[in-house]
Amino acid sequence: MPYSFNLSTRVGQVADDLQHALNAPGADIAPAALAIARIEYPALDPEPYLDQIDQMGARAAERLHGLQPESSEAIGALNEYLFEEEGFRGNRENYEDPRNCFLNEVLDRRTGIPISLSVVYMEVARRAGIEVTGINFPGHFLLRAPGPMGDDLIIDPFHGGALLSEFDCRQMLRNQAGEDEAYHGPILIPATRQDIVQRMLVNLKRLYVRMRSFPQARFVSTLLLCVNPSAIGELRDRGLLAYHLEDFSSALRDLEEYLRLSPAEVVMEEAAESGSEEGTPARLLDHVKALRRRVASFN
Repeated sequence: MPYSFNLSTRVGQVADDLQHALNAPGADIAPAALAIARIEYPALDPEPYLDQIDQMGARAAERLHGLQPESSEAIGALNEYLFEEEGFRGNRENYEDPRNCFLNEVLDRRTGIPISLSVVYMEVARRAGIEVTGINFPGHFLLRAPGPMGDDLIIDPFHGGALLSEFDCRQMLRNQAGEDEAYHGPILIPATRQDIVQRMLVNLKRLYVRMRSFPQARFVSTLLLCVNPSAIGELRDRGLLAYHLEDFSSALRDLEEYLRLSPAEVVMEEAAESGSEEGTPARLLDHVKALRRRVASFN
């Protein structure tokens, strides 16, 4: 199947918009999230959605009037506004629905996955005067807000803004990553804007691959390389996706570059993490040899 011309012509513009949003001053994450949504919605106008977030932030500020921002009472009031008045909720019934990943759809449908709901929560909270940061918790994105006496409040927006204890976090880690995963302080460090965008894109790419939507997955791999050029594993993934899409010249270029930049032990480690034999050095070399022959036959 040839790579969609429509997607290939759009990737540069979306990448530029995403980089512009990431490099903009301030802490706004919504413009970057709406740039990602243009993968599926190329004509998306972000302004009505940014206006909607502004309006929700103003209404949330009214609900928080008179409350100390660094308090569980303020978080409780914000939770009541977002999850009861506005009706946001985690989409447990259709978690794999790709619409859960796109901020415009989350705002329209009032449902999403942990990271997309977290973007809504952070943006509304900041406009209401509460600084809430993301946490790249394994398997389930969380939020952190300053609490009284210097204690941080850990928030789970997927479950209605539930406040989590250390015991809750440890239990969640075991459920998500297994008994062997160690619980330690760095797990709860704040996620940067770039961290959040990368995680959104990785989630989306995995979903597209699972759906066998390879043109969109390749689009996302290109965006990941734009956001983080050092993520050379994306060269491998994009090359393999190009191979599946019969874009052999592009596949050869990406796979050769990946093998050139990656020591063999790194290739083996990444292949083991992916759980796929396709990414092992031997299989990649087989792909490259076959691609060289095929591309040479076109010349």
